[in-house]
Amino acid sequence: MAPKAKPPTKVAPPKLAKSRTAVKQPDTSKSAKKPKEVKKVKAPPKNRRFNALFQARPKNFGIGQDLPPKDTDLTRLVRWPHYIRRQRQKRVLQKRLRVPPAVHQFTLTVDRHTKKELFKFAAKYKPESKIQKKRRLMKIAQAKLLNKETKHVAKPIALAAGAQRVTRLIQQKRAKLVFIAHDVDPLELVLCLPTLCKKQGVPYCIVKGKAALGRLVGFKNCSTVAFTEIKDEDKATFKKLLESVNIVFSEKYEEARKTWGGLNLSRKSRDKLKKKEKLAAENRRKLGKSAEPEKKKAKKSKVEDDDEE
Repeated sequence: MAPKAKPPTKVAPPKLAKSRTAVKQPDTSKSAKKPKEVKKVKAPPKNRRFNALFQARPKNFGIGQDLPPKDTDLTRLVRWPHYIRRQRQKRVLQKRLRVPPAVHQFTLTVDRHTKKELFKFAAKYKPESKIQKKRRLMKIAQAKLLNKETKHVAKPIALAAGAQRVTRLIQQKRAKLVFIAHDVDPLELVLCLPTLCKKQGVPYCIVKGKAALGRLVGFKNCSTVAFTEIKDEDKATFKKLLESVNIVFSEKYEEARKTWGGLNLSRKSRDKLKKKEKLAAENRRKLGKSAEPEKKKAKKSKVEDDDEE
């Protein structure tokens, strides 16, 4: 027997996917309900909104408290070493107080260009070091061992350094030119040297920096340096340097001996004086304006009296 045929299965039609962008058409019928009006809620102010999260904590820049901002200049608050404070206080006092001429002359130093030329020339006469001296003496000794008739070689011409030695050279009139440092401490060590040089007719000059003079002689610092002898090949240049130095110091000695220094007011004091002068000028102007009508009245009364006569 033949098998029974199965009945055909019903296939449902495919459902169309609803598009999300489908726009609902408005219901124009009268029965359609009107949409409710949405009430606008006011947003809370900004400061209230963050009050719960963040609390204001004002910074305290005291000692051991909050760190100050990086841009602040802390030089005023730095605890400087004692020697620096002393230097600064001394400099301020020298500006404010009335400085006598003997001290004030040490502020009038050689200009930069002349100083450069003087130091360049003086470098040729730098004294020999201990090692150089030892080598020189060894050579002389070896030469004498080989030949006893060898002549003794003279010591090389060099600068004389130190206040005591230079003072003796000035007194003996053996010094050709004297360099005096402007920042010797105590200043009394070299205070008399300009006057002594002038009296003995020795040319001198005041130079900036005892450390610079010390470098010429091979020391850390040096108060005074003097030329005792000049080589023949350097005499022409030395003469020119002497002329430029004498114009500034030896020829202007009498002027420097009478000029006092100091009495420079600070910026604060100058501003106060300006304020006072400004107020005084305003008061004078006001007094002048108030006096003008009185003068006019007095003139009118005089004219009337003359007419009556």
